[in-house]
Amino acid sequence: MSPFPYRLVATDLDGTLLRSDESVSGRTRDALAAVTAAGAAHIVVTGRAVPWTRHILDDLGYEGIAVCGQGAQVYHAGEHRLLTSLTLDRQLAGLALSKIEAEVGPLALAASRDGLDGEVLMGPGYRAQEGPLPYVPYEDPAEIWSAPLTKLYIQHPTLTDDELTRAARETVGGLVDVVMAGPGIVEILPLGLSKATGLSLAARRLGVKAAETIAFGDMPNDIPMFGWAAHGVAMGNAHEELRAVADEVTTSNEEDGIAVVLERLLSA
Repeated sequence: MSPFPYRLVATDLDGTLLRSDESVSGRTRDALAAVTAAGAAHIVVTGRAVPWTRHILDDLGYEGIAVCGQGAQVYHAGEHRLLTSLTLDRQLAGLALSKIEAEVGPLALAASRDGLDGEVLMGPGYRAQEGPLPYVPYEDPAEIWSAPLTKLYIQHPTLTDDELTRAARETVGGLVDVVMAGPGIVEILPLGLSKATGLSLAARRLGVKAAETIAFGDMPNDIPMFGWAAHGVAMGNAHEELRAVADEVTTSNEEDGIAVVLERLLSA
């Protein structure tokens, strides 16, 4: 086996490591196993908070560190504990939300609570993603602000995800960060938080540098991670904004895009 040129392989989950049915193909599992056998570490870097990530990591037999919640949470999967957790300033988030709604009109809301078992609250009109991920519906908006949060989710009845993200950034860019993490998923985060900040913290714990990292992703929220890593690989199904800054584009998540690149690097 040829030496693998990176010490760290960072992969997003949805649209990247996971197929549409939330499974990881045998080919991709084998490629990641070969990479770790060659001495590199694999780290999951996802927008999902820990409660929506843990079952996937357990299925993979993943016992290392994962970056969750768009970088807000560094989680030790083997020990089932949070190593770091950054929360959203609720007063600042409320101000940002009111400014956005003053600009574009009423929004449908959801919120991710902090912690290993933090619930995701979904308000009236919010369109939940299909699948097994649990959430708690609410009617009283005051419930959102009653406990620490990692992020807010916002949806608009007529604006596209791109339009809503752009309008929100232009309105509250100095108060909070706004990212698009997937179809129907526009998020309000603490200012300065990104996958890159979480990944850099995790990499430091592993003794790995940015120059030794290859990263895989599919959405605009992966752009900071690509900026941090030495090599960024966009999936074939990636958003055009990520493709524009990627070092290369592989095949889609349904076509084992991660494995295609890792197998090439292992045999180079």
